[in-house]
Amino acid sequence: MKVLKVKQDKKSMTLINVISVAIPIVVAILLGIRQKIDLGDWTKVLPHLIGVINTITSILLLYGLYLIKQKQVERHKKVMSLAFLMGGLFLICYVMYHLTNPSTTYGGEGVIKYIYYFVLISHILLSLVVLPLVLRAYYFALIKEFDLHRKLTKYAFPIWLYVSVTGVIAYLMIKPYY
Repeated sequence: MKVLKVKQDKKSMTLINVISVAIPIVVAILLGIRQKIDLGDWTKVLPHLIGVINTITSILLLYGLYLIKQKQVERHKKVMSLAFLMGGLFLICYVMYHLTNPSTTYGGEGVIKYIYYFVLISHILLSLVVLPLVLRAYYFALIKEFDLHRKLTKYAFPIWLYVSVTGVIAYLMIKPYY
């Protein structure tokens, strides 16, 4: 039984590694495509939807933390699963937007421009770091390896929260230029 679990864990970790590498590569390729697909003007609302998704994710993460501190494990599980699904919805909307629209240039000047780029660059870099952490943490919770889940979430949670919140901040800062 233990051998089967180790093999399954190895397969799962390999899949998580592949996903953690494939998603950023696909996103980078999509961002580099100059010829955009025309799916209509509705795609212009996607950045605003992405801002809402990041806001909801941030709230869900904080609520999930509150619930686990209150030892409300079942509610915590549901809220964190919803936050995980919001991450997937974010990714779909983000890819769809960048497939159909050119990237928006930030138009601010002076110190605010440097603040924006700090927020944006830290957001992007940490999103690359947090993806495999969240996938692993979620997996460990699913297979009821709660010690591993807790150890990993000490790192994954604050990074995920930072990425979600800075996503909202970057959106609010660039919103006037859409």
